[in-house]
Parts: sequence; structure tokens; C-alpha cells
Amino acid sequence: MTVVLSIFVFLHIVGAAMIVGPWIANMKKPTVGARQFDGAMTQLVTGIILVGLITVLSKQADSNVASPDYVKLTVKFIIAVVVGALAFVGNRRRKAGDPVAPGLAHAVGGLALLNIAIATIWP
Repeated sequence: MTVVLSIFVFLHIVGAAMIVGPWIANMKKPTVGARQFDGAMTQLVTGIILVGLITVLSKQADSNVASPDYVKLTVKFIIAVVVGALAFVGNRRRKAGDPVAPGLAHAVGGLALLNIAIATIWP
């Protein structure tokens, strides 16, 4: 079961890279790309699956997986939903040929980076 957990952690990190990578690459001319929306959805789906897996694994006697911190996970979930919504709006504007506000593009990347910081720094 820990192999399955590791696979979903890997996919979750790939989702984060799909959001933050294009944001950093386009820092001078900020926009929201299609892969950023895909990354946000990857993050949401794998994050929900990870919460379920961690909850189950933490209750097994022979597992070394700690109990989930539901406050931390709730904060991360709220930020992820906001990132997904902003990426959706920015992607729609870009597809329609409308300009994407730099603030919107920076919000998508910055909030995703904040979520990574919460995941790694919050104990």
C-alpha cells in the first residue's frame, strides 16, 4: 500500500510542477497556460486521494504513516480550490484571445508555491 501512496505523492508533485514551472518560465510576460489548469486539477484529485490513503494507512498497526493533520489539509485544500478556479478563469481568457491580467497569473503561481511551502514547512 505504501507503493500506491508513493505513486500518488509523485503525481501530486508533478501537478505542482505543472503549475509553478510555467509561472516561473513566464515571469516576465505572465499568463496562465493550459498545463497550469491541468496541474491544478491533478493536485486536487491526487490530494484528495492522498488524504484517504494517509487516513487508512495511519490506522494500520504496522504502518509508520502518521495521522493526518486535518487543519493543515483543509488549508491546503482551500488554497488548491482557489488555484484551480483562478487557473480555469485565466485559461479561459487566454483561449478566448483576451489578455490575462498579470495579477491573475501571479496569483495562480504564487498560491501554488504557497501550498508547496505549507506542505513542506508546516510540521
